[in-house]
Parts: sequence; C-alpha cells; structure tokens
Amino acid sequence: MNREERLHTAVLVAPASERRKTRKQRRAAAARIAAEQREADRETARQEARQQRAEQKATITLPTAGQPGPADLRTPGRFRLPRHQDTSATLAASYPFLAEGGLGPQGVFVGQDLYSGGSFVFDPWVLYARGIITAPNVIVAGIVGSGKSSLAKSLYTRSLPFGRRVYIPCDPKGEHTRVARAVGGKAIELGHGMPSRLNPLDEGYRASTISDEEWAVQVASRRRDLIGALAATVLERALTPLEHTCVDTALAAAVRENSTPILPQVVDRILAPSDDPDGRLAEDGRMVGHGLRRLVGGDLSGLFDGPSTETFDPTLPMISLDLSRVTENSTLISVLMTCTSAWMEAALQDPAGGQRWVIYDEAWRLMSHPALLKRMDSHWRLARHYGLANMLIFHKLSDLETVGDAGSAARALATSLLANAECRIIYRQESDQLGSTAKTLGLTGTERQLLPTLSVGQGLWRIKERAFLSQHQLHPAELELFDTSSRAAARD
Repeated sequence: MNREERLHTAVLVAPASERRKTRKQRRAAAARIAAEQREADRETARQEARQQRAEQKATITLPTAGQPGPADLRTPGRFRLPRHQDTSATLAASYPFLAEGGLGPQGVFVGQDLYSGGSFVFDPWVLYARGIITAPNVIVAGIVGSGKSSLAKSLYTRSLPFGRRVYIPCDPKGEHTRVARAVGGKAIELGHGMPSRLNPLDEGYRASTISDEEWAVQVASRRRDLIGALAATVLERALTPLEHTCVDTALAAAVRENSTPILPQVVDRILAPSDDPDGRLAEDGRMVGHGLRRLVGGDLSGLFDGPSTETFDPTLPMISLDLSRVTENSTLISVLMTCTSAWMEAALQDPAGGQRWVIYDEAWRLMSHPALLKRMDSHWRLARHYGLANMLIFHKLSDLETVGDAGSAARALATSLLANAECRIIYRQESDQLGSTAKTLGLTGTERQLLPTLSVGQGLWRIKERAFLSQHQLHPAELELFDTSSRAAARD
C-alpha cells in the first residue's frame, strides 16, 4: 500500500465526532501529497527518457540504406558480380596460398618446385627426424633418358658435405665409377682380366663396440648365409636340409684349416669332405659343390676365388663396385651382387658408421633372385637402426609385379620394399604403365595424367601422402660428370 492509499484510508476512517472542517483539511492534505508523488514519478520518467535519447544520439549506427555520400556504393537492387573464370597460374597471384608449403629448407637442394616456384629441398634423414616419414628409404622410377640417374647422383653427392657416405654394392653399367673418383672415393672394377679380386669370406670391417665372442658369431653367420645364398642363386632353387648340413660342415672345416678361408677351399670340402667315412656328405652335397664350382673354375673364376687384393675403407666418402665388364647374364650379375654385398655388409651393419646412402641401381636384377631379395629386405627393414637410406632405381614400378608368382614369398618381399619406402620419386612413365603405377602409389587422376607429359628432370615426388612436382637442376660440372647419354653418344 503506497502513501496516497494510506492517507485516503485514514480520511475514510476518521472519527464521527471530528469536525467537518478538520475532515476537509485532512482530505486536502492527502490530495496534495498524492499530487506531489505523481509529479515526482513523472519527473523520473522524463529524466529516463532524456537519458535514453542522449545515448541514442551518442551511438553511431549505419543506416539501413547504407552510409550516405558519393562513395556509398548503394544500388536499388541486390549487389551482383559477373562470373569470372581463369587459370590457376593467373589466379595464383590473387590466391597465393594454394601451393604446397614444401618440405622445409633443411636438406639437399634438388631444384625448383613447379607448383610454388620456390626451391625444392629433400633429405630423408631430416624428414625421418621430423616424423614426416617412418624410414629413410627411397624409390626412383623412370624410363630411359628421363633423368632419374642424374637425380640419384645429385642426391648422394650433394649429401657428402653433410657428412654422409655412399656405398654402391653393384654398379652394373659403370655409371658411378667416375663420380666415386671425382669425390675422392674409390671404385673397384671387377671383371675377367681385371687385377682386382675380392674374397667374400673375409671377416670384413669390425666395429669397435663388438666383443670377440659377438664378432666370431657374426662372421660365422655371415659366411654361412653367403654360401647358402650363392648356392641357391646358382642352382635357382632353395637348398635342402641335407645340403645345408654339407655347407656348414665344409665351411667349418675350411675355417679350421685356414685363418681366412676362400671359396675354392669351401668348394673342395663340399665335394671331398675331410670326415666322411660312408661318403654320405659327398653325395648329399654333390649338386651344391658343382654349382659353386662355377665361382672358382667356371665362368666366374678369377673374381672371388682368392685372397682380396682390395681393402674396404669405410672412412672414404664413396665406394662403388663396378661390374660393367662382366658378361650380361642376369644369373652371373646376381652372384656378383651377392658377393659384393656380403663384402660390404659388415660396414653397413655398424650403427656407429653414420648416415649412409646405399644405392641399388638396376634393381630389377636383384629382385629376380629370392636370395638377394631376402638380403635386401633385411637391410631395408633395419635402415633406421643402421642409419642407412636405401635407394632402389627402377625403370617402372610394374617390375615389382614380375618378381615371383602371385602370392609367393618373393612377391610379398618385393611389395614390402615399396611399402617401407615412403619417399617415391616417379619420373616419366609410358602410357601403358599409368594404370599399374597409379594403383601402386594411389595417385589421383590429375597425377596419373601428368606422368607421360613430364620432361627430362621433372619428377612427381610422393612423400607419404603429400605430392610435389619438381624440376631437377644441375650445375654445369655435374651435368658433364653425370650425363650418361652424352658419353654414350661420344663412344658411338
């Protein structure tokens, strides 16, 4: 109950004995009080209205029709622009962030990124350290004359100033010999009539951290695996358990009789065991012994049938084994690759050996033989532990589909090599290879159409799920040293 109501109630309940004049005065006083209260309420409302108007005047708002003036850009209807269509090269100036950000500035300069126009830099060890890839292995594929060999040579020679080293277990065409000598390394030329000779049963390089017991076990295991791989390659089949026993017995006898055994001694002990009273060992190992005899008295004699004339120096920046003078026979080349790989194996498996490139040129030769494929797969899987960056060089990725039969162990090993290489560099491919290449690498339709149009030195780089288009750039001195086509033309 407000003040006015209380006064009115007081007037109504005044005593009857009160005089009439007094009642009139009381009513007049109550009316005045009520009038004053109403006036006070109206004044409060007027003040609030004035305050709201002042706030509205102080607030700047854009009119519904737009800001008045000559630059108001107002139109009587909805604002419309005509549709514009242009190329990505032109629109790149207006939308500069459409290009891939790149792999960063750390690593080896390769050339120009054709998408962004900037420099393209690549280093598998840097990418592995940053967690972009899970293993520093690389696959390079391209037709003859596309520039893939020059790219491989640029990658490993430009890595040398960063403290890396280069090992080439087999150079079937002699392309890396000049490069090895130019960078201060060593190229060992093997072939009939050549003075160099390698004994694949040498103990090889020994890491300083290995104890005598561990070293003896490693050497024995490596020699046993080598003899088995050579026999399987020559016989073109896996060895039986009886043949494995013959090889182990012959190798143990050769090691007992000689501080550093050579292949002829092992072959002699297979064909004529020193402890074979009933002649069973000689009979069981007859096929293996005659198969291995090709290495010491057949078409490969003079290469691996005596003490080594060369020493392996892991401190050199580059070592290449040149097999270009060997007859073009896939089986013989594979045998040589097996021997030379075993000769380098001790140094490759040194975790303290630093970061090293291992280049497998003409990789299809290796993968055609299961024994060699298994050795490669072992190095491939342990690349992170040993600090290796394995590089396989193909003509086309469909070469992987020719390894073994569908569903075979050899096909599975070949496929695993690709799966464990997240850095894939694809140079120009023929039109009939586009389907298999796109399926193997998971290329988009645009990337698939791009492959047959690539010029010399242009490559599609797939780094895990990211894609780059790069133009390889060579220094004039590199061009003279790396270009195999010009040297072939000069010889012709």
